[in-house]
Amino acid sequence: MLKHTDIWRAIDRLAAQHGFSASGLARRAGLDPTTFNKSKRTTSDGKLRWPSTESISKVLDATGASLSEFVTLVGDGTGTNPLQRVPVIGYAQAGSAGYFDDAGFPAGSGWDELLFPSLGDPHAYALEISGDSMEPVYRDGDTIIVSPAAQIRRNDRVVVRTRGGEVMAKQLIRETATKIELLSINHAHPDRSIPLSDVAWMARIIWASQ
Repeated sequence: MLKHTDIWRAIDRLAAQHGFSASGLARRAGLDPTTFNKSKRTTSDGKLRWPSTESISKVLDATGASLSEFVTLVGDGTGTNPLQRVPVIGYAQAGSAGYFDDAGFPAGSGWDELLFPSLGDPHAYALEISGDSMEPVYRDGDTIIVSPAAQIRRNDRVVVRTRGGEVMAKQLIRETATKIELLSINHAHPDRSIPLSDVAWMARIIWASQ
């Protein structure tokens, strides 16, 4: 399972590869120099914090490193670095018949793939975003990684597919015995309330590469 410390370690290694401290790398990427400080890696109450996908995107741009190269820096320092092949599916394809089984797992083979640190879910997959319905959080061309096995909690960002083939990425506000209530990421689009009987599957968004 991917851990907070894995990603922070990869940032530290990327900085060292290019002759920077973590704060120097942040400055080079146009970020606040304290962005990657040790104190920023936990919340005030001691909970672990993820680096933002925007900050990772900026340091990759600043160093010229690709996402795949960044992934190779994620590991436990013991020489092992388990990677997982994650199928990449177009957002439009996700709503088409035959691309997913009844459990919400990608069906068939021949997908494009990306390498990612082991996610603890062999059925995890990536969706390529198209359109503006999820701006400003996710933009056209971004890729989100979805885990059907991940536990879903209130306020998680999720991908939902209806039995009619509609696919949407929203924030889960509430789930009752009869329906799910979803908040639109782009507030120009309406929030949704969907009967559970109309939901084919729902899976949590666990990562975004931008």
